[in-house]
Amino acid sequence: MQLTLGHSPDPDDAFMFFALAQHRIPMGNYEFTHILQDIQTLNERAIRAELDITAVSFHASAYVLDNYAILRCGASMGDNYGPMLVAKQGYTRDDMYSARIAIPGRMTSAFLALQMYLGVKAEELNLITVPFDEIFDALDAGTADVGLIIHEGQLTYQDSGFVLCEDLGRWWYSHTGGLPLPLGCNVIRKSLGEKVIAEISDILHESIKYGLVHRAEGVAHALPLGRGLDSQRADEFIGMYVNDLTVDYGDRGRRAVEEFMKQAHEQGLIPAPRELQFV
Repeated sequence: MQLTLGHSPDPDDAFMFFALAQHRIPMGNYEFTHILQDIQTLNERAIRAELDITAVSFHASAYVLDNYAILRCGASMGDNYGPMLVAKQGYTRDDMYSARIAIPGRMTSAFLALQMYLGVKAEELNLITVPFDEIFDALDAGTADVGLIIHEGQLTYQDSGFVLCEDLGRWWYSHTGGLPLPLGCNVIRKSLGEKVIAEISDILHESIKYGLVHRAEGVAHALPLGRGLDSQRADEFIGMYVNDLTVDYGDRGRRAVEEFMKQAHEQGLIPAPRELQFV
């Protein structure tokens, strides 16, 4: 059975699916077509229910659960770290309300967290939407004052001459008394049926575990998507977002997702959250 598998072109997703891409684990009768696109594009495709399995932002998950179920593995969470607001000079929280902020997509969890952090909706902010890997360029060109960065920019922003204004993962951790910030998850099309969903869930679970056991090989596989990261930094970045919470949410991870969606809804930023089920 041929299935489409969408994930973003960054080291942590590549690491998660390393074993699948290189056929290192049994995959039964399934074959996967890997589709690498940025997370905003994958969110939009999930809303249109175009892919069988895909990474999405937790923000986008609020809009796709009619057609998709959340898989029990594959989460990316920032455990006292996460998306960052950076600039050429320091901007305070109060400064953000009038600053031009470059964001990597309106359906990203990073952007949802930004709205929660500032306590305002998108229409009350001065926003510029650019691809995640062009945010530094927008800051350098002066078309934005502050950039909301995701992926490996969290490790390289200082190399590019920027300063940290706020780490939203650190803010969320403090705000919730120690919960990780839910950023991304893997979802699977419900119409595939319970048997296929259960088998795919097991295969993806084994893929993540294989990468963690064969870490050096997984990092080497993911390195070409590191956009300038050396192997040491790529390993550091992968460790931030592929870890025990990725293998299984556990009670703490589930509580984090529930709290994130609950607070976002209470601020009027997403529809009423569904009862979450992990398959």
